Amino acid sequence: MDVDYVQLSKTVSHALRHEPWLYELELDNDGWVSVDSLLAALRQESPAWRDLCESDLAAMIAASSKQRHEMTNGRIRALYGHSLPGKLRREPAAPPTRLFHGTAPATLPAIRRDGLLPMERQYVHLSADLETAQAVGKRKASEPVILIVKAGQAHQGGVAFYEGNDKVWLADRVPPEFIE
Repeated sequence: MDVDYVQLSKTVSHALRHEPWLYELELDNDGWVSVDSLLAALRQESPAWRDLCESDLAAMIAASSKQRHEMTNGRIRALYGHSLPGKLRREPAAPPTRLFHGTAPATLPAIRRDGLLPMERQYVHLSADLETAQAVGKRKASEPVILIVKAGQAHQGGVAFYEGNDKVWLADRVPPEFIE
């Protein structure tokens, strides 16, 4: 079977990050669902996926440069980007000293006033490196602004951070005093 991993990844992301109920999936408190349940839902979603198997999901994850999903012990979940009601449980972790956030220039007055807020997501997304922040910012504006988040200081000041993957960190919010 020839699988379009980009389309598969988009559909899996939609199912696990935004509207699992449309696929008759129920995520646990950590965002996990059984691989078998997801495969059954995907097979119903598209005739092209009728022979989809766990190795196809593994190949999709391996082919993705954005590391959006993880799969282990017969379960799969999205690592970040959730817009579900309620909050998925995360374990706080000590972040790097600095993180980055790419955004549109028009958002700067609100960020200077309120800090970084999750908006329609469960968490604020922060980038571990400048290149990732620039790529994220380019999705929001042709000339994005890259903010430096003093994550080490914020963490010491009581801001909780959560590791999304090696390029993405999450926070409930980041107050303006920790943003340059």
